Amino acid sequence: MIKPSKLRKSRRLQRQRRHSRIRKRVHGTGDRPRLAVHRSIRNIQGQLIDDDSGRTLMGLSTLAPELRDAAPDEGSRKVEAARAAGRLLAERASEQGVTRVVFDRGGFRYHGRVRAFAEGARAGGLSF
Repeated sequence: MIKPSKLRKSRRLQRQRRHSRIRKRVHGTGDRPRLAVHRSIRNIQGQLIDDDSGRTLMGLSTLAPELRDAAPDEGSRKVEAARAAGRLLAERASEQGVTRVVFDRGGFRYHGRVRAFAEGARAGGLSF
């Protein structure tokens, strides 16, 4: 358990606490895995996780070779790269027969790159 006095001092601990609240309700199964998103300063990554068996089915990051040059020269590069990553993850998941997922935003706000990743995954064929 995290001390309440430490929570106000660290954004990372605040995010971890929000994530633990979300994880109480969100659970992935083999038929409907959990799409977990993690956002760092420069990149975003997503994983399809089966919580029943404790396995990661697949994962993708904006560091993938297919996505390194996908970002446009103008506009918001990180947001467009996140959207492309979500679309590519959804396409790879549909190849393996996964069409329905449970979205886990990982304690991050549903805004900006996290939202773009989710919209890209929906555009690629995932439903959540």
